[in-house]
Amino acid sequence: MNTKTTIDMIVLIDNGHGKETPGKRSPVWADGSQLFEYEFNRDIAKRLNQKLEYARIPSALIVPLDYDTPLKERVRRVNKIASSEANCILISIHANAGGGTGWEVFTTKGETESDVIAEYFVESARKNLPQFILRADYTDGDGDKEEQFYIIRKTICPAVLTENLFMDTESDCRFIMSDHGREVIAHVHFDAIISYLQNKFNYGKK
Repeated sequence: MNTKTTIDMIVLIDNGHGKETPGKRSPVWADGSQLFEYEFNRDIAKRLNQKLEYARIPSALIVPLDYDTPLKERVRRVNKIASSEANCILISIHANAGGGTGWEVFTTKGETESDVIAEYFVESARKNLPQFILRADYTDGDGDKEEQFYIIRKTICPAVLTENLFMDTESDCRFIMSDHGREVIAHVHFDAIISYLQNKFNYGKK
């Protein structure tokens, strides 16, 4: 997509954890390969940022370096930008763990604009990751899950947190270690953002 239409909106992209964060990695698989979450998160964030730049949608990487930036500092960076921008959203990118499988998106408790954004992510994951379980929770009428994660609870703009498959489940991990899988995951995010902007701001529509 290469639209010539710009938009008064900035997408802030957060990638969780850092090179030195303990844990946050897959098992070492039989062939010796291993996924480190900090690297995966940053790769998806960079791919998403490039797609948004190509589409002429303003965006910013909150944590461009490899070291672990504390949550409080990441929130400060987001809020500094959000306090001066009329329209701003935050996407926090992660890989899951705990022996499960599938994809999910989180907001905080209650109904906010974040829930609206999250629903576009749910639909994008359903469309672009049909081979994986969509870990949705429809008890409140939409598919996002609700948790009080610091990065989405303390930021002042609408925010969602994505958990992009399970790095300790080999089939999931193999997918997100591959270049194809990473392109798909980045597209899930990009497609969701574009759909949200089209419906919220008529982005790209004549």
